[in-house]
Amino acid sequence: MTDEIKLIVGGSLAEDLAAFRHAWEQAERGETGAPDRVLAFESWEALAGVMTGERYRLLRHLHAHPEVSVSALARHLGRHLRRVQADVRALEEAGLVDRSQGHVRTTADRLSAEIRL
Repeated sequence: MTDEIKLIVGGSLAEDLAAFRHAWEQAERGETGAPDRVLAFESWEALAGVMTGERYRLLRHLHAHPEVSVSALARHLGRHLRRVQADVRALEEAGLVDRSQGHVRTTADRLSAEIRL
């Protein structure tokens, strides 16, 4: 089974509340399936602030080759350490990168996007 994070851009408060209600009702019924992992962004600009081209390249590299440190990641990407540190920190805050257990790795195998107009 592939671990997936769904990226949602846009939408309304009513849609967000409906999704929350659906998850709540599933939990009340005792449905124990894995919950959807969702990252919601208010706008396209908010998503673009987190998912830059370099950060996407970083995620693809980490998916194929988890690294032992951020400095090792910077070396393999041929980038400055401070910039890679900032990118890893932003992706970690978004839940897309994990720096535990002595490695830097992605938290999912796939990202899917839903853009609401």
